[in-house]
Amino acid sequence: MSQPCTLFVFLKHVAGSLVAVSVLASCTVGPDWTPPPDPAVKAYTAASAPAAPAVGDAVARQRFALGEKIREDWWELFHSPKLSQILQQAIAGNLTVGAARANLAQARELVTQAGGARWPQVGFNSNTTRSGSNYASSGFDQTGRTSNLYTAGLNANFALDLFGGIERQIEKQGAVADYQAQQLNAAYLTLTGTVVLQAVQIAAIRAQIKANEEIIAVDQKNYDSVNILLGVHAATRIELASAESQLATDRTLLPPLHQQLSASRHALAVLVGQAPADWTPPDFDLEDFSLPEALPVSLPSALIHQRPDILAAEAQVHSASAGIGIATAALYPNITLSAGLAQQALMAPDLISSVGTIWNIAGNLTAPIFNGGSLMAQKRGSEDTYTAALLTYRQTVLQAFGQVADELDALQHDAELIEYEERALAATQASVALTRTSFAAGQARFIEVLDAERLYQRALLGHAHAIAQRFADTGQLFVAMGGGRNWAATVDTAALPATVGAAEAGARKVE
Repeated sequence: MSQPCTLFVFLKHVAGSLVAVSVLASCTVGPDWTPPPDPAVKAYTAASAPAAPAVGDAVARQRFALGEKIREDWWELFHSPKLSQILQQAIAGNLTVGAARANLAQARELVTQAGGARWPQVGFNSNTTRSGSNYASSGFDQTGRTSNLYTAGLNANFALDLFGGIERQIEKQGAVADYQAQQLNAAYLTLTGTVVLQAVQIAAIRAQIKANEEIIAVDQKNYDSVNILLGVHAATRIELASAESQLATDRTLLPPLHQQLSASRHALAVLVGQAPADWTPPDFDLEDFSLPEALPVSLPSALIHQRPDILAAEAQVHSASAGIGIATAALYPNITLSAGLAQQALMAPDLISSVGTIWNIAGNLTAPIFNGGSLMAQKRGSEDTYTAALLTYRQTVLQAFGQVADELDALQHDAELIEYEERALAATQASVALTRTSFAAGQARFIEVLDAERLYQRALLGHAHAIAQRFADTGQLFVAMGGGRNWAATVDTAALPATVGAAEAGARKVE
């Protein structure tokens, strides 16, 4: 067998022996991870969620479907091709999501990096030295001599993880990767929810602009009519001033609405990953959306396993738990083994000869004796970090339940509001027609016409706002439920999925 092969065989046996010793002798200190127990909450509100009431023929009925699974592409339930197209562009081009993907990729590589510490670290080194001797300085008559020394070999170092410090570090990095995976899921969920919200906002503003333009047209018609009547002494200048004032006041409502429309369009462009100057969203109208009839509502016990913010908080608790193990392992001795096999020769060709073989095996033991209490303080600090993470997790769960409760009540109230707004719209529209007829017959003053017009204006704008709010709250309910898709599981970051255990991830990646 050649000398290089002998080197590799030697180190192979050494590495195998070191791993075997580590497995047999090690124990993992610190708490073993167990997820927080599910909260004993059975409902989101004090009363069970009722079916949304009927609101009229113009608006679809809705009902809450308790326990039903949320559709992954839930926005398709709005049946808007424009919205679906925008979401495809946003999912592909959003920069915040892209950054979250990169963070997840980095976290998974750190799991692999941490897993490498479970294995012997093998390296190669070579050295060439040229030296000369001077015998005259020692009182001899011989001349000096120059010689070369060539050294080449392999070395291995291995930390015996007797108390699981390395394993806990791998576990901690795995929890960090889980956290970044949920951050990515949260980024996708926020993106899709915000795109839906902005699209509905654009439709709502356009509806308000249209309603105000119709009102201004009526105001202009009223002003022209009063001006004509004033010419034949059938109206007063006070009535003309009132008509002019109403027209001027209603015109002031349009510029803020146009500004809101521009802001929503710009926001949607940014969500898609484009500059507002380079990309313009389509013009959404409320008629472009259909309300989903069945609204899936996950049970509280299921919600905590599907909302990204809750799962991210749970991953932070896991990371803090592993941190206790790392701090505990630092209190115990640490053993590092090393081995080396090299060749030395005065001439480079002789390196392959067995005559110049040198080797070494060494062990190093370190143990804390006195450190001023710093290691115990580090352990207590890690326990405090765990407590804080656990309380933060519980607070996140409570906030999630509160958000769902808000959305359930909001949808109930939205349905009631639309019903009342429809009644108000019909009543004020009839009042305007009746008042106009009475004014034309000389049985009503023009100020009464203006009052009826104002009430109709409020009803028209209120109706459009109520419809838009119901669409928005419907989308926000899907967001509050967690969306229904694990985006991180479909992301290829050239590493193992985050669902793989930390230790297994490190071992398999090395293999």
